[in-house]
Amino acid sequence: MLEIKDVHFHYGQAHVLQGVDLAIGDEPLALIGRNGMGKTTLCHSIMGMARISRGSIRFQGTEIQGRRPDHIARSGIALVPQGRRVFPSLTVDEHLRLVAKGRNRPWTIERVYETFPRLAERKRNGGAQLSGGEQQMLAIARALLTNPRLVIMDEPSEGLAPVIVDHLCIVLRDLAKSGMGILLVEQNLGVATTVCDRVAVMVTGRIAATMPSQDLLEDETAQRRWLGVSAHA
Repeated sequence: MLEIKDVHFHYGQAHVLQGVDLAIGDEPLALIGRNGMGKTTLCHSIMGMARISRGSIRFQGTEIQGRRPDHIARSGIALVPQGRRVFPSLTVDEHLRLVAKGRNRPWTIERVYETFPRLAERKRNGGAQLSGGEQQMLAIARALLTNPRLVIMDEPSEGLAPVIVDHLCIVLRDLAKSGMGILLVEQNLGVATTVCDRVAVMVTGRIAATMPSQDLLEDETAQRRWLGVSAHA
């Protein structure tokens, strides 16, 4: 579905992405790593929000490197950004109506409210009046209403209460079962391995390893080397 080959990105003199190679198919893939490893920069590069220095990014066989972000979004990729980025002055319902494309698509506003009942209860509340968990639901719902083929989620569990994280994992697994492609960018190893059966580890702008989630969960030495913490901790 998405093929990334030898992608480099420079920010001034800093070489942030150093030859990233990654392939994402129909199964969800988690991209994990510590802060500052280049995960968010890779997300922005895929979406055309950061212009790469060299390399190739192909979506469903078509080169998208160099395209405008809105063109990439219309091609079938949606980004749930780190920090949610909801509009404080818009209500939940107004957020959703901005991106809804009609009733003849798999994801509609009605389906969003069925999937996230809390959003239905808060539909007339502004973005600034929502809790962190509610804002994250809204950010995901906003992406789903574009009816994408692939969703990129950048740190969706960040700052959320454990009970909200549990619900988030259930929603993401259901999305994956429906056939939607998912690239889940996470620092939380538990969330990453609950949602995805495969993980890619990013270290200093490179993909250090790609492996089954269970293999990483059982290898505490690898967890300490790449993530600085074990799953048990």
